[in-house]
Amino acid sequence: MQLAIPHAPRQVRLTQVPGAVGRVVRGVLLGLVAVAFLGTGAGWAGRYFVEEQGFAARAEEVEGLVVASRLPPLDARDGAEATLEVLYTFAEAEHSVSGIRTFAEYAEGLGRGARVTLLVDPAMPDRPREAGFARSRAMRVGLLPWGIGLGVLVAVGYFAWEMRRLWRSEVEPLRLGALVWLTPDGPLPEARSEVSFPAHYFRQDVKHAVRARVRPGRAPVRNGEKVLAAVVPRQPGWARVIDQDLAGVLGWLR
Repeated sequence: MQLAIPHAPRQVRLTQVPGAVGRVVRGVLLGLVAVAFLGTGAGWAGRYFVEEQGFAARAEEVEGLVVASRLPPLDARDGAEATLEVLYTFAEAEHSVSGIRTFAEYAEGLGRGARVTLLVDPAMPDRPREAGFARSRAMRVGLLPWGIGLGVLVAVGYFAWEMRRLWRSEVEPLRLGALVWLTPDGPLPEARSEVSFPAHYFRQDVKHAVRARVRPGRAPVRNGEKVLAAVVPRQPGWARVIDQDLAGVLGWLR
């Protein structure tokens, strides 16, 4: 077996690196799942957003009288909700509605007969909302499209980051990294997944200690006790062991 390794930059494609295509496919699938999930969420959020915006556009302010209020326990009212039973008149018709949601802290100061401002949709006059609570909720709903868009950007950004990381960790060492003969500090580990081990190499009589990554079940290119490895350009403390299968795919073995 003879080595015929070209000078850097060497012609190495991502598809030549074992396992790299599988990682790309998994990344694409995860990205599609994320986009599908966000698309479903966007569809639901879009309908909800349209409904809320429609209510805000149609609703009219009406003054009502509190008949009763239901509050959560005193020690659980911070940020909690309460419900009101309210009497009000809309379009010359009297209504008595219970279960109107509002903030618990606001409802604490509303006794029987207190006046509250309601928002009433003329299309559904028997389903009013307490004005302060409804407007606060509308502000949060207005942020939904931005949140969905941010989620899509995060998913795309994560995929781009993963591709960049894959290129730097798998391809760049083979294309640009210095090829060295590593001396493992102990027996090579045996495992069912990629593992790392401490090793060192000498360059111009200077000893360099590194952590080396090795694929499981592959025979490294050896020179006695030493193994061939490519030093990661951006992380000189790391190296990638080159096995015979990989060297053969790259055309480095004759």
